[in-house]
Amino acid sequence: MIPKDLCERVLGVAASTGADYAELFAENTLNHSIAMVGGKVDAINDNVIAGAAIRVYKGLRSVMASTVDTSEAGLLKCARRVADALGEGKAEIAINLSERVLANIHPVLDAPSSVANARKVDILRAAQSAAREYNEAVRQVTGTFLDVDHNILIASSDGVYAQDRQIRTRLAVSAVAEINGQTQTGSCSPGRRMGMEMFDGLIDPVAVGKEAARQAVVMAGAGYCPAGVMPVAIENGFGGVIFHEACGHSLEASSVAYNASQFAGKLGQKIANEKVTAIDDGTIPNAWGSINIDDEGTPSRRRVLIEKGILKTYMIDKFNGRRMGMESTASSRRQSYSYTPTSRMTNTYIAAGEDKNEDIIASIEYGLYARKMGGGSVNPVTGEFNFAVDEGYIVRNGKICEPVRGASLVGKGSEIIQKIDMVGTDMDMGQGMCGSSSGSIPTNVGQPLIRVSSITVGGR
Repeated sequence: MIPKDLCERVLGVAASTGADYAELFAENTLNHSIAMVGGKVDAINDNVIAGAAIRVYKGLRSVMASTVDTSEAGLLKCARRVADALGEGKAEIAINLSERVLANIHPVLDAPSSVANARKVDILRAAQSAAREYNEAVRQVTGTFLDVDHNILIASSDGVYAQDRQIRTRLAVSAVAEINGQTQTGSCSPGRRMGMEMFDGLIDPVAVGKEAARQAVVMAGAGYCPAGVMPVAIENGFGGVIFHEACGHSLEASSVAYNASQFAGKLGQKIANEKVTAIDDGTIPNAWGSINIDDEGTPSRRRVLIEKGILKTYMIDKFNGRRMGMESTASSRRQSYSYTPTSRMTNTYIAAGEDKNEDIIASIEYGLYARKMGGGSVNPVTGEFNFAVDEGYIVRNGKICEPVRGASLVGKGSEIIQKIDMVGTDMDMGQGMCGSSSGSIPTNVGQPLIRVSSITVGGR
């Protein structure tokens, strides 16, 4: 993307006024999407993002500038702006880059950018048809096919010169159902760090459409959830969003380094029930949130955040690691070159336990079974959260009974992970886009079926 010798010259200029670290991040990304409404193509969008960012540190001071001009003159001009903003001083570091050729643990067999739109439209149409035909209560179906070809280069005064190509593909279907004048929406949106081979047996578009319609129909016929404090069983897969939001963000150095986290200063302490082991792993082959390198050029790794209830580590980027006196954990991520990178999650999940699913449900005399979680909000300083339950059911006498809508889960992350007292064996993951200070990035959330012994359920 940018030759090594040019990167060395650019970094040299950026560091010429006394920086003790300099970094160049360049990208060329193609975002492609096809939207379908009612079985007809509604829009086809192509978006190219290309540019570079140059960043320097001096102690705990950081300066960054970005440019769309990646010519030699454009990069050198940007580097000079960064150097001038840092202040007056003399060069203190030498720039000697060494190319890193990393093994690609996320092979792509059939790049979507080389595939005709007609094939993608056929996949969308199959999913939409399955949703419309699922039940006569289905009133509307929309779908989106998304593929991203994200190419990045990182060069830094640490000697790093590395590149990564990140191809991701996703199919999203949304269905609206109406029963007795009540409408509800269901959705299903699987994705992988893969190409079109994702649809060769791994993800069935027909099953995706049916699942979106099923959820919409079930919820349209449901009554409202009663409010109260009760035990809740949260299903696997996207149910892991509750850990991601309520606890995961509080384990990122962007909060911890400034003592703005409920878990700051608690390494080695018991912060969760002993049944909880939580992991962030960017090395899972072809997973939605996986990376070969982070956005500072550090090779991806598996991090055990919590082991049997004990806090083992945080997710750390280079800059916040300076403030904490700790090394990077390959957790630096950014949406694009125009964002300043910081510590973020990749594939974050509660590991499988030993409890049987049937025992988890049977243990609840009266409570809620959250089959599918929705969106929510959290304050990483206090850990207080509020999450919607997109698909829920009342549990009575150890049995899953009638569906209920309008449920929400309210609590505090540091308290809830102490109350996860049963953890199933069937860990699965769901795909999402996580928004934070460094933009929106692809992340996986996951867990097996878990039981929270007591939590506030909002409803009517």
